[in-house]
Amino acid sequence: MKKKYVDVLIVGAGLSGLSVANFLKNERPDLSLHVLEKSERPGGAILSHSEEGYLAEWGAHGFLDNCEESRTLVKLAGLENEMEKAPLGKYVRYICLNGKLNLIPQNPKKIIRSGLVPLSAKLRVLADLWKKPDTGEPNVSSWVEHRFGKALLPFADAVFTGTYAGDIDRLKIDAVMPGVRKLEMENGSVIRGLLRKLKEGKKKGSTKGGTLPAMTSFVTGMARLPQALAGKLVLNEEIFYRTEVNQISREEEGWEVKTAQHSIQCRNLILALPVNQSLALVEKVSEIVSPPLHSVPEARIATIALGFTENVKVPFGFGYLAPEMEKRFALGTLFSSHMFPGRAPHRHVLLEVLVGGRRHPERLEVDDSEMIDRVCKDLSELIELPESPCFSRVMRPRSGIPQLEEGYPALLAWKNGVQGNHHGLHICGFGWNGIGINDMTKEARKVSDSIIKDTSGTTAEAEVERVYF
Repeated sequence: MKKKYVDVLIVGAGLSGLSVANFLKNERPDLSLHVLEKSERPGGAILSHSEEGYLAEWGAHGFLDNCEESRTLVKLAGLENEMEKAPLGKYVRYICLNGKLNLIPQNPKKIIRSGLVPLSAKLRVLADLWKKPDTGEPNVSSWVEHRFGKALLPFADAVFTGTYAGDIDRLKIDAVMPGVRKLEMENGSVIRGLLRKLKEGKKKGSTKGGTLPAMTSFVTGMARLPQALAGKLVLNEEIFYRTEVNQISREEEGWEVKTAQHSIQCRNLILALPVNQSLALVEKVSEIVSPPLHSVPEARIATIALGFTENVKVPFGFGYLAPEMEKRFALGTLFSSHMFPGRAPHRHVLLEVLVGGRRHPERLEVDDSEMIDRVCKDLSELIELPESPCFSRVMRPRSGIPQLEEGYPALLAWKNGVQGNHHGLHICGFGWNGIGINDMTKEARKVSDSIIKDTSGTTAEAEVERVYF
């Protein structure tokens, strides 16, 4: 077995691992680093699919351009001229309520004036000002009902269906929105806390939040980002494919990682993997205390790409989401060629329908032909479909979406404790502190900063993320 030494060893060439590597190479090119990836390609859950002139996504469909870390990463990847943007202020979204599509305004004043919820429900939202915080670990459903009223549950359901493909009766509010939860606990009210932050922002002259962000992707799809980031690393010198880590162990001066062919010693070890893959490796290290959970649940979704001629009158916008109460087969649909016109051939449109999720894994067992028939029937009840699709492809899940449910806050505390007690070990990746592109680039930036400053175990204040439909 060959032995070698590097300053930084990154396990996983998904977005998190590649982000850390590129941040480090940009600021500390003197550090030697290896990125080990067990598959044959970079990107992890991010993968684009091109067929017959249609471009669809297996994983993330884009990210909001309001994250400094993601903007920096795009620049490091050299992709600034390949970006496509769909501004939230222009491209509306819909929610399926009472069997029809309802436009959701992004402007708070328009939301208040809209007829989506009755006046009594709007007034109930103000009860947040005197409702005492639940000091336990409530799920999203009970938290929303307690603070803002039952009428807002379908909207919360839509938000977390679109983000996690999850179940709001299981997702923990402390895990999925820690910044909002902290605001509530410190101020006794979410509204009061937001008003305080707004006032403080004005005093500091901050204009943050004044403009709606844009959904961002790339001309050839989201896979272009990890491909470009991996391209900045030297193949078989800095990045290695089909190289699986079998064992990690604590050494006096750092860490040792073993693959089938190599024993690699490093000062800084980064596990940039999805939660369950990280846990499987860390549990084998005798010096590290056992985690409170051996794994977290995952939700899997199938994407059904459907191509139609322009005869299909798709409403303008991003797409729609359907709360569970609507009892529909699909979780929602993306109007992909509205957002990014190059996703379909000339005079054609592309819809990407999402099926499955935490609540309905059994729907993934349906064969392709039945899946297509059922989603077309579902769509035809909401959108005028005068013809059958001229293109269809069922893209079944290759990975799951980590669900931040019972025990996750304790698992996150365990991770932070492990990093604090074991110098040089950093844990990030899909499902640690979020699942979005921006969540992962922010964590990657923190890891690279920690290595540069030679510190570990520090935790940053949770941000208050805005909710966009």
